[in-house]
Amino acid sequence: MSEPSHILRDTVERFFAERFTADALRRADAGEWLAQDWAALEELGVPLALVPEEAGGFGIDPVEALGLVRIAGAYVVPLPIAETMLAAKLLAEAGLALPQGPMTVAPVHKEDRLELSRAGSGWRLAGNARRVPWARVAKCLVLTVSHGDASFIVKLRRDQWSLEEGANLAGEPRDELRIDASLGEEQIAPAPNGFGADELRTLGAALRSLALAGATGRVLELATRYAGGRVQFGRPIGKFQAIQQSLAVLAGQAAAAFAAADVAAEAVAAGLRVLPIAAAKVRCGEAAGHAAAIAHQVHGAIGFTREHVLHHFTRRLWAWREEFGNEAAWSRVIGRLVASSGADGLWPLITAA
Repeated sequence: MSEPSHILRDTVERFFAERFTADALRRADAGEWLAQDWAALEELGVPLALVPEEAGGFGIDPVEALGLVRIAGAYVVPLPIAETMLAAKLLAEAGLALPQGPMTVAPVHKEDRLELSRAGSGWRLAGNARRVPWARVAKCLVLTVSHGDASFIVKLRRDQWSLEEGANLAGEPRDELRIDASLGEEQIAPAPNGFGADELRTLGAALRSLALAGATGRVLELATRYAGGRVQFGRPIGKFQAIQQSLAVLAGQAAAAFAAADVAAEAVAAGLRVLPIAAAKVRCGEAAGHAAAIAHQVHGAIGFTREHVLHHFTRRLWAWREEFGNEAAWSRVIGRLVASSGADGLWPLITAA
């Protein structure tokens, strides 16, 4: 890791540890927008971590920049860090100006339809987008849309969409958007390398894999700490063989999620290779399910209470594994890739991934 990347990572981790305490998470769950924390993150430059230096970013290695998403997942940061990083990356690559403030992306669902059409010498965008992350606080919405055989990146201002508020299982904003907007020349540009809606969801799946890995690691820490301090029948429950076995399984799941997330980050840096990212999203989703179940078994009833911090992590594990495609969706992608490779192409497909 380069020295600037190391400094940025350590600074960001200290910031998350200091700011995103149980109290901050409770306030965010109650609907409070943590504006001061977001402003501080912008001062650190975190939302621009994936933006090249010549476009105003840090210019750090993409794999190291993506590692910040895993750290954010480890502290279940209730801010649109991954979404803004992704939006900023798309704008920079398309040559569009980067606005201040939080951003988000759409469409995140394969079934969503957004129609880009000519309107005189300009463009018009119309349609609906479902369960868009953090749309109610976003100052800018970045979309991937198509017209004919061409793909475009579109940048909308906050006054160019309306919304109906929604939330995921963790209480994070996931809003329904209605769009009918005329676009200025500064709001639309050809997508780099034909980047479209499928690629957006693939990149989103990679980011969610990293967040899942980070949160799974923290769930392991919480369960291990609780088992070491909770005394039953005269000794810590972590001394009982059944609990030790459960924690060992949880540790294995966390290790698998970390490895899968690393693969996803490298696949993004290598040009958005689909198979490794699909496998990572499947494996991190599976790990999340096992980790949440074991952690609640170890904690017992207290882990289900609002007062305990565990639910902030497990509810996000359950929510994030469903976003940008769940295990079933990405397993089908893997199946299609394997089937299309044929018998002679299977081994090269695996080794290339």
